[in-house]
Amino acid sequence: MIKHLRNRFNANFSENHYRAFLNTLEQSCGIKPDFRIAETPVFISSSFKEKMVETCENIIDFILDDNFKAHTNNSIPNEYNVPDENEKPEMLVFDFGICKNSNKELEPQLIEMQGFPSVYGLQVMMDNVMQSTYNLTGNLSSYLNGYNKSTYLQLLKEIIFSNINPENVILLEIEPEKQKTKIDFYCLEKLLGIKTICLKEIISEENDLYYFNNNQKIKIERIFNRIVFDDLKNSDLSKCIDLKQPYNVEWCPHPNWFYRISKYTLPFLDDPHIPKTYFLNEITQPLNLQEFVLKPLFSYAGMGVKIDVNQEDIDAILDPENWILQQKVTYADIIETPDGNAKAEIRLFYFWKKEWKRPIAVHNLARLSKGKMIGTRYNENETWVGGSIAYFE
Repeated sequence: MIKHLRNRFNANFSENHYRAFLNTLEQSCGIKPDFRIAETPVFISSSFKEKMVETCENIIDFILDDNFKAHTNNSIPNEYNVPDENEKPEMLVFDFGICKNSNKELEPQLIEMQGFPSVYGLQVMMDNVMQSTYNLTGNLSSYLNGYNKSTYLQLLKEIIFSNINPENVILLEIEPEKQKTKIDFYCLEKLLGIKTICLKEIISEENDLYYFNNNQKIKIERIFNRIVFDDLKNSDLSKCIDLKQPYNVEWCPHPNWFYRISKYTLPFLDDPHIPKTYFLNEITQPLNLQEFVLKPLFSYAGMGVKIDVNQEDIDAILDPENWILQQKVTYADIIETPDGNAKAEIRLFYFWKKEWKRPIAVHNLARLSKGKMIGTRYNENETWVGGSIAYFE
């Protein structure tokens, strides 16, 4: 998107550089990624960045509204409504497509958002290796609001551990070794010292929770939650604790925020960089279905999305209250590559400390695609696609 930086990167690129980048990233993380890593970063102009941030700030205004929880109470499925919800999510992410408007101008369009963590450790490693391998120069940073690697990691520690002994804080996932994002768990253990524990390994005694480390039983006081609760439907929970019980534990972020700040929030928002979105069960006027994408509310990583929608798809849905129609946007084939241009999405990471009135943008990830869907699982046979990072002016 910054033309001279793209031209310089492409001119200096070689497959040897890319192989060195992948090898160094694997060595740094301690494990090979389970998804494709793109050959290139994305270069974002300051004006484009500001449009994304301005849209995020408008969404945050809505989240801060006194009626926000009332608006989103129905977003939380009864079977996954966890007690002791706190007043704010410590982490939020906002996904923006790099799109073209009706005047063929580049603009960000919000695709999705989550009150949920992302690959916070991997992106630190990604930045380190990207900078060293490709010798990126210029007034560029993958961090936002003046943060750098050191201050970012310090902030992340403060938010995750919250003055609790790190031994009593765990990263909680279900079958972590089977997750595509498991590389991030390795990175976070290296960077922060936090242990990743499977839900099936936790035991409860009355209202206290424990895990074992080197055969020693250790009390859990705070949970860095990485469980996508929808995944529980496909898991054997017979050996798991009941997460709906009021345990003596803090959540970071609390699981309910995954649902409150999600696709469910989109129909309430009005912003030029947010596609118009409707709850399927609340549509009263006729719509041109060719202009919309059909999405399930309770899904993750693009699962269940229908891009080419017809009336038969609508009629087949038995639970329309759990679906949205979102206006299509036109992704820009803006990233020049040796074998055809790629599209891109940028995810902005926001952190929210207890004493802050508002969350702050701190870091990012990028994803490149040459297909209809953005996401690492949809472009496995392409090159210059996959997970990456953005650098901002």
